[in-house]
Amino acid sequence: MQDTEVINLLKQELNHIKADHLIAVLKLLDEGNTVPFIARYRKEMTGSLDEVAIREIEERHNYIQGLIKRKAEVLRLIDEQGKLTKELSDKIKQAEKMQQLEDLYRPYKKKRRTKATIAKENGLEPFALWLLQFPMGAVDDKAAEFINPENNIKTIADVKDGAHEIIAEMVGDESEYRKWIRERTWNTGYFVTRDKDRSLDETSVFEMYYDFEEPIKKLVPHRVLAANRGEKEGVLKAEIVVEEQAIHGYLEKQIIKDNDSSAAELVRAAYQDAYKRFIGPSIEREIRKELTDEADEQAISIFGENLRNLLLQSPLKGKVVLGFDPAYRTGCKLSVVDETGKALAIKVIYPHKPAAAARREAAGQEFIDFVEEYQVDMVAIGNGTASRESELFVAKQLKKINRDIFFIIVNEAGASVYSASDVARKEFPDLQVEERSAVSIARRLQDPLAELVKIDPKAVGVGQYQHDVSQKRLTEQLDFVVETVVNQVGVDVNTASRELLQRIAGLNKTTANNIVDYREETGLFTNRKQLKKVPRLGPKAYEQAIGFLRIPGGDMILDNTGIHPESYELVNQLLDHLTIALNTLNTADANDKLSAGSIDVLSQQLAVGKETLQDIIDSLLQPGRDMREDTLAPLLRQDILTMEDLKPGMELQGTVRNVVDFGAFVDIGVKQDGMVHISKLSSKFIKHPTDVVAVGDIVTVWVENADLAKQRISLTMIEPAQKN
Repeated sequence: MQDTEVINLLKQELNHIKADHLIAVLKLLDEGNTVPFIARYRKEMTGSLDEVAIREIEERHNYIQGLIKRKAEVLRLIDEQGKLTKELSDKIKQAEKMQQLEDLYRPYKKKRRTKATIAKENGLEPFALWLLQFPMGAVDDKAAEFINPENNIKTIADVKDGAHEIIAEMVGDESEYRKWIRERTWNTGYFVTRDKDRSLDETSVFEMYYDFEEPIKKLVPHRVLAANRGEKEGVLKAEIVVEEQAIHGYLEKQIIKDNDSSAAELVRAAYQDAYKRFIGPSIEREIRKELTDEADEQAISIFGENLRNLLLQSPLKGKVVLGFDPAYRTGCKLSVVDETGKALAIKVIYPHKPAAAARREAAGQEFIDFVEEYQVDMVAIGNGTASRESELFVAKQLKKINRDIFFIIVNEAGASVYSASDVARKEFPDLQVEERSAVSIARRLQDPLAELVKIDPKAVGVGQYQHDVSQKRLTEQLDFVVETVVNQVGVDVNTASRELLQRIAGLNKTTANNIVDYREETGLFTNRKQLKKVPRLGPKAYEQAIGFLRIPGGDMILDNTGIHPESYELVNQLLDHLTIALNTLNTADANDKLSAGSIDVLSQQLAVGKETLQDIIDSLLQPGRDMREDTLAPLLRQDILTMEDLKPGMELQGTVRNVVDFGAFVDIGVKQDGMVHISKLSSKFIKHPTDVVAVGDIVTVWVENADLAKQRISLTMIEPAQKN
């Protein structure tokens, strides 16, 4: 049962989600249902909330639970000190963020032994409180009463110094002051960077930050991450700068009650010191942490979106592919895989220096013979070391073959990680690491999703500053993306790897392994019910997973759709109602009948939700459909360009390889990806490059500049004629 306070706070925070849908999601999660299952099969209950919205509810629910737990703890700790007033209690209970709560708790938090603590121990707190009454009496006369040589308080100056520390700490701990100053700093402050040691920046990566400042409110996330990296590497010094005079003016108004009092100047010095030593540095740390957290989330979000689009790239089915892993000294590793991804043969050739001339000469014919022996349809070349030379080599050899064979450059990021992993060793125990990499490169072209799930998502290299952001949050987000995509696509339970299966909702490493073991021991699954016999796959796990597991060519056509077995009876009622025989599905007559009916009418007649009914009909219209078929096929090439070939205004087609905050990187068939700055992505204003492009998109670009010295290519997606 959900706590009422938690629900109410969640309703306030997520007011864009209807309350009954929010409560339904929490109930479903409490019952042990997974996010993909809820998103796909409980749409009527949730108002068709997608995986992202459901996860947001789950995360914010956990945060609020943590906030409420911390409130209770803070109330207890302050109460134990005998200092909990009704006013303070109310403020704590009304706090909506951890920061507010911790500000309120700060004055009561056990501190290390400070100068203020020592001053209090020496009996100077009453004098400090006297000063804060802004009396008209002589300060020195009052201070003399607190001289105590035994406590090392020997002079009036010692008394004043102790009171100064006590007042400064009191000001520093006041939550209302911190709140105002934090808001003022955020709204009017500047983020400033200066060079610290340019000699450490050999390639001038951080040059624009040598003398940089920008209002905090206008600072874009990738600049924060760049500055953070520059600071970490010792190149830059970054800080928050704010006009102190306005802050002093605020504190003056709040604290100095009588400017004519002889205590005013002492208190003024104390609050100014409090800001300089306590409040200012603390707020700077908080704001920089907030800026970094926001930048982290932005970078993580972009990485997640790029990964999603990468995983959803169209598979290249029914083709024999040669994976080409380039190298110089150790030779290029070749692997042919058949239409199912099975490795047929491995070969090593030496087409590049420093190999001997005879070996380089022989490599061409060896490559051609290998391609012809296995009737290769296309070549996938890894984009790592020696990729450019290998591309030239492959293009030259393919021209000598009297049939159409295409090649494509494949992003091999993470291939070496996979090749050296336990997964790869178990799959190919007799192959060398580089040979396994060639297989992986070929399979990435055939089925990006099935191959990429075998590696750590962070290794695929489709983001910005991924090594600088919170690795825990990055891992959580990328795992969520992979899980979401795998379940949206679904998997063939008879061919899926252990790694792919364990990403299915409700399954884990153990149950995924058990499915594969059962499949290998008893033969291919012919219907979904057989999965109930898999060890450790209990009723709840079966319920969560089964709708995402497909059985092509099995006993029951519905088992090759996204329709959950819990709806099979409903499907039978629908087909009877429309006079469609199950064995006639996917025929013109059946599709016409399924398409002709009104969803509103049918849902009333069959007493079923419209969302569920629509999903069922969509699945019946295209049994076995792979949603990735809607994405563009990869851009294949038969010839290549060099940077020297590029001329301003040249029109080319390319594949988007990466999207970042400031633009997109596009593979146009030369070794170096070209950069399209955000201002060049569209003639219209856009907030972010993801509004226009996504990883895997095939785009038309025009060359603006090719800098051979810096190996940089500037591109535009705005047709030259449209420029002003």
